[in-house]
Amino acid sequence: MKNRLIDIICIGESLIDFIGTQPEHPIHQIKDYHRYLGGSPTNVAMNMARLGLNVEMISAVGNDGFGKYIRDRLGENEVKHDGIRISDSEPTTVIFVSRTVATPEFVALRGADAEILPLQITDEKLKQAKIFHTSCFALSRQPARNTILDAAERAANLGCQLSIDINYSEQIWPDTREAKLAITRFCGFNPIVKVSQDDVDRLFGEGMSHEQIFNYLHDLGVDLVCLTLGKDGAKLSERNHPVLELSALKVEKIMDATGAGDAFWSGFLFAWLKGKPKQKCMEAALQMAAIKLQNVGRIPDFADVISDVLKI
Repeated sequence: MKNRLIDIICIGESLIDFIGTQPEHPIHQIKDYHRYLGGSPTNVAMNMARLGLNVEMISAVGNDGFGKYIRDRLGENEVKHDGIRISDSEPTTVIFVSRTVATPEFVALRGADAEILPLQITDEKLKQAKIFHTSCFALSRQPARNTILDAAERAANLGCQLSIDINYSEQIWPDTREAKLAITRFCGFNPIVKVSQDDVDRLFGEGMSHEQIFNYLHDLGVDLVCLTLGKDGAKLSERNHPVLELSALKVEKIMDATGAGDAFWSGFLFAWLKGKPKQKCMEAALQMAAIKLQNVGRIPDFADVISDVLKI
């Protein structure tokens, strides 16, 4: 891993989030929205780059103003984005999101996000990468699904650590059987897995115990599983080790929950890349999530915020 120059390749959805300006309003009552760069792998890429890591983004956007905005924002934050494909046939994907302290309501207008092709992910890139990260959203449509699954297999064979956020939503991927098959294949390559309680409830139905969740994913071939529980913190299950459980950090005023899971995972992967113990990885994750919850849109640029995380 030491000789690999790319800390993380994030592959998946790059899109525009329009987050409602009226807090705790359902979408049908929201009058105004503010534009933000979005998409789970994109959020992770931005966070990791701002933590000082060498990051590459692979995605697809439309040949339009939103697509240019996405590329410009990535460039401003020193995320390498020559692997982004510009589609002439599909517009940039846009999602309207409610602003809330709980799980946000959203309406997705899907476009170019699924137009990720094999030629965008070369073996040369994979040989240089320490982590290959994606999301369940990214796997939800073709041709991106086969592109990512095939690239994940190549990455694993080339010694790259895989990572996935199983951010499943039936609105994005109505066919749960198809979703489970894709997740099963990806998990066979032993990724580090992040999954939330909401994701599990949507994918398997309510009622699975935390032990059942961990056992299910371990049986698929995953050694390390992180289950996020919102205000109740998070649990980490490593195969053949006791489950590690940490409480969420207290946040006096939650401004917006959108992207909190991505911030959490950015903190975890950052500490993991630095060779920190699992306890410290979880602490870094929870600290990043707490920072995000206090801000609408992205994590702020404040140097002291970033330096605090660097001390973890």
